[in-house]
Amino acid sequence: MPAPTTIRELRVRAVRVPMAEPHRTASGVIQESPLVLVDALTDDGVTGHAYVFCYASLALKPTAGLVSALAPLVVGQPLAPRVIRQTLAQRFRLLGPQGLTGIAMAAIDMALWDALARTQGLPLVRLLGGAPRPIPAYGAIGFDGEVESARVAERWATRGLGGVKAKIGYPTVAEDVAVVRAIRRAVGDDVAVMVDYNQSLSPTEAIERGRRLAPFDLAWIEEPTLAHDHTGHARIARELATPIQCGENWWGPLEMRQAIDASACDLMMPDVMKIGGVSGWLEAAALGAAHGIRLSNHLFVEVSTHLLAMTPTAHWLEYADWFNPILATPQTLVDGCATPDERPGSGIEWDEDAVARYLEA
Repeated sequence: MPAPTTIRELRVRAVRVPMAEPHRTASGVIQESPLVLVDALTDDGVTGHAYVFCYASLALKPTAGLVSALAPLVVGQPLAPRVIRQTLAQRFRLLGPQGLTGIAMAAIDMALWDALARTQGLPLVRLLGGAPRPIPAYGAIGFDGEVESARVAERWATRGLGGVKAKIGYPTVAEDVAVVRAIRRAVGDDVAVMVDYNQSLSPTEAIERGRRLAPFDLAWIEEPTLAHDHTGHARIARELATPIQCGENWWGPLEMRQAIDASACDLMMPDVMKIGGVSGWLEAAALGAAHGIRLSNHLFVEVSTHLLAMTPTAHWLEYADWFNPILATPQTLVDGCATPDERPGSGIEWDEDAVARYLEA
């Protein structure tokens, strides 16, 4: 029997990628993408790639340092991502799997799964037992006001996307209504319209505003109140006919299960980084299938396209091009859908010239 492939090295780099257009939300403005890039090198010459999004630049170097600090627990081990995830989770049992520790573990997990798929000569979706298939995508609209939101929505619809999602949560419900009305007029009745409150409302206010938005036939209202207020979200979901969407801020499958137990929402959108990497997504997909809950993704377009393609209850792909500047082959859309291609791995390849340009000193 041949010896198992082992992990020879973890290479970690931090970059700050400027956004072509600032992305405004009810919680603030995102002007750049602070990313940690991880390369997992194996003893047979294969390299797996992954990146994680640190949200704030002040977290960039600490996250990169934490990934590097975990390297001794990984280097020299067999290339078995789920085993390594369990090992790292045990080491952080007291500290917890949230925040920077969760991001660091997910970065390693995703890089190892990419390496494993490459060693097998398979796209990630096939390694996981699925097959490439088109996943419908929607485009994001920032907290940009009535006129600009409608313009961006129309631009996405012109590109053939079947859905658009707008950040709302303006000072008054009248402003929310005006923005959604303008978007609906811009894209027509055949394009799905979603809205995202970014946790900005109390449950009572969310119910009141949700009722005012009912005439616009929204596909979902996302995170109207605090992400981990499952009781509050359950109350909102009971009171509104519009589906409630949650999930991008859950740390691991356990938090997803707790939300399911609380009937917190109708739809779920795990973030592959926060849910625990590819290993965590596999558990989330199983939970979604077991409970008949449709799953979408949050960011991380390349790997999420593979994961949604093997998810039984896959719904929408959230398409964002924020990280494209450092990628040699960004995910493409055809007829408004993303399809994993047949290249080995998760689809991530670095544009090394761009990485060098944006490298954090």
